[in-house]
Parts: sequence; C-alpha cells; structure tokens
Amino acid sequence: MNHSAQAMSVKRAEVEFHNFASLGEPERASRVYAEENERRGAILKKHAAFIGGFTPFLEIGANAGHTSYMLANEFSAEGFALDISADSLRHGIALQEQWGMPKAPVRMAGDALRLPFKDNSLRTVLAYQMLSQFQDIEAVFLEVKRVLQPGGVFIFGEEPMRRALSLRLYRCPYVETMKPWERKLHEWGLLGYLVRDVIGAHQEESFGIRQNHRMNLRHWHDLVRKHFVAQEYEICVPERGWGERGMKRLLQKLDPYGSDWRGARGLGGTLAASCRKAGTAVSPPYEATKFEQYLRCPDCGGDLHRDADDQLLCGSCTYATPNEGGVYNLLNSADKKELYPGERADVIDFSLPGHEARLGEGWHPLEGVFGNRFRWIGGRATATLENVRGSAQRLRIRGFAPERPEQLFRVALRVNGQEAGETKLDRPGLFVIEQDVPPARDYQVEIQVSPLWQPAGDARQLTVNLSMIRLVPAD
Repeated sequence: MNHSAQAMSVKRAEVEFHNFASLGEPERASRVYAEENERRGAILKKHAAFIGGFTPFLEIGANAGHTSYMLANEFSAEGFALDISADSLRHGIALQEQWGMPKAPVRMAGDALRLPFKDNSLRTVLAYQMLSQFQDIEAVFLEVKRVLQPGGVFIFGEEPMRRALSLRLYRCPYVETMKPWERKLHEWGLLGYLVRDVIGAHQEESFGIRQNHRMNLRHWHDLVRKHFVAQEYEICVPERGWGERGMKRLLQKLDPYGSDWRGARGLGGTLAASCRKAGTAVSPPYEATKFEQYLRCPDCGGDLHRDADDQLLCGSCTYATPNEGGVYNLLNSADKKELYPGERADVIDFSLPGHEARLGEGWHPLEGVFGNRFRWIGGRATATLENVRGSAQRLRIRGFAPERPEQLFRVALRVNGQEAGETKLDRPGLFVIEQDVPPARDYQVEIQVSPLWQPAGDARQLTVNLSMIRLVPAD
C-alpha cells in the first residue's frame, strides 16, 4: 500500500468530517443526496450499454451510502458501500427508511488504498467526489484495478479538472459563506478567474482534508488510458453567469471538433468517466447471502467467514469485526485502533454520550442531531483533556460562528493558565482551530470568545457554538 497517497492525519480528518457532515442537517442533506442520485443515475443510464451489469458492485467513498441505495433499488444491483467513516454509513441507514427503499448494500468501513476484497472479485467499482482527496490518485486506480474482474468497469464522477484561466489568488468557501462581493462575482461567472481551484474546498481543508486539484483534463485522460482499455466521458464545464458562458462558447468555437475539451482545459469543471479493465468479462452468479466470499482480511489477506453472531473473522489470523448497527469495520487493525479509539480522555465529541464529564463552566444545553451535536457558549467556557499518547499534541476545536451583521468573532485560547493563541473568524459558518500546546499530561482548556450577542426572544448572551474539542498528534 502507498502510505504517502494519504496521510493518517487526513484519514482522521475524513472520519471526523464525514461523521459530522453526513446527516448533520437532515433536511438539507437528504435533499442534496437525492439531487446527487438523480444526476448520477442519469449518467449511468446514458452509458448503460458501455457499463453493462453492475453486480457485484462496490462504491468507495460512499459517505452515507445514498448512491449505493439507488443502485440496489433502482438498478436492481447487489453489492457493497464502503466509506472510511462507519458513522456516516450508520447515519445513512435513515435514508433507506425515509426513501422507502427495501434493499440495502452491505455496508462497511474501509480504506480505498487497502480494499478488503479479493483480486478480480467485483464487476463494477464506483467512486464519486473522492479521488481528489488522495495525493497519489494512481494508487487508488491500481487498487480498483486489482479488485475488478476482467472486463469490469470503474466508474468515477464529479472529479474536479484544474482550471487554466485563473489567477489563483486565494481559496474561496462555499456560496453560503461568501462575502457579498464574492457572491456577486460568483453570480456573474467572474469569481472563478480569481480563486484557487475548486470553490468550496476550503471547508474540507479546514478540517485537515488535503485536496489534490492538480489534475487537468489531459492528466485524467492519460491516467485512464494507462490503466484501462476503453472509456467514455461526461465533461461538465461551468456556465455561471455571463463571465463563464461567453468564454465557454468562445472556447467551443476555437476547438477543432467543436467539443468541450478546450473549454474544460480553460474553465475547469468536473469529469465523469466509465473505464473498462482489460480482459473478457465473465460474471459468475453473485450469492448475496454469502457476500463474505468476496472479502479478504485487511490485515493478512486471508479468507473471511461469518459466525453465528454475524461477526466477520479471518481464518488465517486473529482479525475479527462485528456487525455494529448494520456496518462492519474492515479497516486494518492499526488504522482501526487510531481512527476508532472509542471513549478516550483526549476527545470531547459532543455527539457521544458522556462527553459532558470533561466539560467545565460556560456551556449551554446540548442541541442538534446525528453527527452535528453542539453547545452554545457565552464569553467563556472551560474543558479538561488528558494526553493519553504522551507525544507532542495539538489542540483542535470545531465550531460554528453565526452570521451577525458587521460582527466578527475573536477566539482566544488559554491552556493550563498560559495564552495559547488568538484567532479572528473572518466569516460566519463552520470553523476549525488548531494550536500547538506545550507538553503536559493534563490540559485545562479555557476558550474566550467576543463579542457577545443576544438571540431574539432569548435571555442568553451567546457567541459561537462548539461540537468537538480534542488533542491530535502534532504531525
């Protein structure tokens, strides 16, 4: 496995982000997931002749599993939904009930760089909005090619293409947290000429998820041609406002074939591709009741079997994983220990029961749903953490700043009585603050925020709300 393709700090951030974002705002999330399924389903139907059958399929980076539910129910496919976040897959089970879908994929936590599947075991592998989270995208291609059957198809979509026509001055957040002048330039189709890479990537990067937006259309095409023998593309070039619509038309006229290729190289956009592996397709019957036959141990590569308690166990080593809330955790043992430590004294996750034991003064009642549980604070709040690793640590705080006209928040930290830095939040919305802390066994954390504000009809004086406080290795 190529460990440099994705650092442990990024994997840790992805687990946290997917848990937080999967269904943190249920109504908005379900609407977005439904829109994504409609868009993805239309492309799959358009390329149905090239793709052929799906079963057995694997979706990697499945998030809440919504697209896998679509495949199981609308396309009558059998297969697996895999994401590094077991919690996001568990939260996503609510979608199955909400959408009235009788069939579900086998859900599992796993690593795209070490897929827990046997060689040549899958007919189709799908990946949406996830390849650009790897610094070495080819490493994922190699792992996908390993598990695909001869003649199998790799489908990826909504991957960003690097834009040539941009000054790359700064990274811009999502539309909801843009400043008024940014939003206006965005509507006119001019903001893309100024900002770096993908609008909105700032939020994921604030979590510590490193983005790889170096790939232009030519790079994607060369990578596909290197590993697959045939392919079909869907290219989406942005047309926001007159600034991009006019340039897209001009680049189409300059293209010798009248295609979108030149437009994609100039304005970027997103790419979807269906890629066929070499070999003659032979699809043996899939036995859904014996899905473990397609899996392999993420530690030693041995065969897995299921016992009477629905545990997956390796026949060659001591690896075992239970079915927890409909999800198997098939990360290798070292990653599982790091990414899923259980209740630990160096993490205060407001989504977990018992977190209040490490909170001190200044916290208001728990609010929110699913992975997005939070508490408002006033001007000051305290908490206690323990350094369970013994190594150098960073303090990591996740929160949300409300939109207040002409009001920016300042967050000052004190750790064990010493000043530990101050951050000015220049935008409303989600924020993550990280700060190195001096060596110690225990940390008394004090969070001071200003200015105060008062909600209408509420006697409380508030500042921001927080949803996680933790220590992470200073790597």
